[in-house]
Amino acid sequence: MKSLKKTRRVQVIVLAFVALAISTALIGYAMRDGINFFRSPSQVAEDPPEPTEMFRLGGLVEAGSIVRGEGETVRFRVTDGGASIPVSYTGILPDLFAENEGMVGQGRYVDGEFQAVEILAKHDETYMPAEVMDALKEQGVYREPDATGGAPVTN
Repeated sequence: MKSLKKTRRVQVIVLAFVALAISTALIGYAMRDGINFFRSPSQVAEDPPEPTEMFRLGGLVEAGSIVRGEGETVRFRVTDGGASIPVSYTGILPDLFAENEGMVGQGRYVDGEFQAVEILAKHDETYMPAEVMDALKEQGVYREPDATGGAPVTN
């Protein structure tokens, strides 16, 4: 009798472990397209990702680099002070998108150009995405906002 109880307990534990492993695998499979890693321009230049990999690229829009093409296509460069990556985006840019301002784009790096499918810009004059701020600090380019509450000053 004790042997039957022990066998049942082991079976329940094994079944629970198998159910947990299957559910974890299904959740991971469902989220595979929803997980996008952040990279700075220096990281992309150093180790270019595969053209099929979707990721987020963030930094400052390089001064004088915005070129509006035919239709809704816009080309510009994103920098973190260490490297500069060309970006192309077809669509309507956010109202606060501007040169020397922080941005984060989501897309793929194909043939030496980041092809963005989404562009996010700061939401007020002092905001900068945390990933962009960290990348700029790592490059030694970022400085805290001035005492008047103005935008962060970059070199």
